[in-house]
Order: sequence, then structure tokens, then C-alpha cells
Amino acid sequence: MKRPATGFRAAAAISAAVALALPLTGCTTLNTTAPSAARAHAGAAGQAGFGTVDCRRAKCIALTFDAGPSEHSARLLDILKEEKVPATFFLLGKRHIEKYPELVRRMADEGHEVASHTWDHKILTRIPPTEIREELRRPDEEIERLTGRKPTLMRPPQGRTNDTVHKIAREQGLAEILWSVTAKDYQTSDSGLIRERVLQQSSRDGIILLHDLYPGTVPAVPGIIDALKERGYVFVTVPQLLAPGKAEPGTVYRP
Repeated sequence: MKRPATGFRAAAAISAAVALALPLTGCTTLNTTAPSAARAHAGAAGQAGFGTVDCRRAKCIALTFDAGPSEHSARLLDILKEEKVPATFFLLGKRHIEKYPELVRRMADEGHEVASHTWDHKILTRIPPTEIREELRRPDEEIERLTGRKPTLMRPPQGRTNDTVHKIAREQGLAEILWSVTAKDYQTSDSGLIRERVLQQSSRDGIILLHDLYPGTVPAVPGIIDALKERGYVFVTVPQLLAPGKAEPGTVYRP
């Protein structure tokens, strides 16, 4: 897949400067909920395909991948299966879910959380409500058709969100998931650098943002997993990270 060299890479490069600042349209303050806060307000235990993990006691971290599936995703799934590590995949619809439906099914079958990164990576704060609804509806319908389960999580492109996005996400049963660790893997194909950036930023309850469509990212994953396991981390999906709490539609989660 050669598309990253043009449109998507350009969009990602813009996000490098702004994503962590999370500039907003239509509201001045972004209220977010930390995983620990979600856990504190809940009662029952949560489960996932790789076994139950209690992140109130374990040193948990979530590995997430945006903008797939891609030509590199099958190798990534092989690595995760070998390492017995679950991940959360925020998938794009156009040219991704459409092109690799078998990988979407495999992600779900192997116990990973399958979520949405919109249909065509439009910046949700720059488009009218009718388009926001379409950007969220279409990947959800395709994922449900392929896996039998409608997504409950989405990640807004570039992390840009506002009150209108929250409202529409709530209507569609989606929580918004941001991140605390970014390797900026859209800027480099150096797998060693990607690994080091992740390790430098990682902490308990962290949410790691990577992109499995870039060539340097998947080769960095085994080293990231091994190093974080050595530090005592337990890998979980985003729902496991929040358990026994549940992701509430329209709520924004960020460590």
C-alpha cells in the first residue's frame, strides 16, 4: 500500500505539531477521564480474550494501532499472537477495511479490540454534523458486518474533537480514546528510534499510539513488547484498561 507517502502521511505530519495540544473547535476545554477514574467508579470485573487482568493491581499498558489494516498488519498479528499480547485497532474504512476485510475478521477472532478511526480520516472538527455521522457510521457498520460486533470505541483523527463530536459519538454509542505515548512513526522508518520513543514515554495506564501502515513500525513492536514486559508491564486492550469500568459513549478517555 503506497498511499501513506501522500495524503495520509501529510495529514499525520500536521498532527505531529498539534495532536498532543488537542486544539478544539467549539469548546475551550477538553474534559477527559483517566483509566484509573473509570475503574474507580465501577463494580464488576472485566474480561478479554487473553484472560482477565485487574489493572487496579497490575501495571497495565495498552498498545493501540491506528489507520489499518494494511499490508503490514498480518505480520503484526503474527507477532502479537506469538507474544500473547492483545491490542486495540482503530481502523480506517476507505482503502483499509475495504481492502483487507479478512484482517479485520482475524483481529476480532484473535481477541483484539476492533474500533474505528473514521471512514476517510476527515478532521471531525472541520466538517458539518451530517458528515461526522457518516464518518463514524460507515466503519462501524462494516466492522459489525465482518465481526458480528459493533465498535464501542473510536479515535478522532489527529485527536481533534469538540462538543459536537462528543454529542454525535454519544448518539452512536462510541467513546473517544486518545493517547499518552506517541512514537511519531509517520516521521521515520527507523524502528530503533520508534522503540526508544515509546519506551521513554511509557508509564502505568499508558495508551501507546502506533500506526501499522508504516514500514518501520511493525519491526519495532517485538522490542517494545519485550522491554515493557521486562519493566513489569501487562499489556491489555483499552476496555481491559478501564475495567471494571466501561467506556461511556460520548466520554473522552486519556491517561
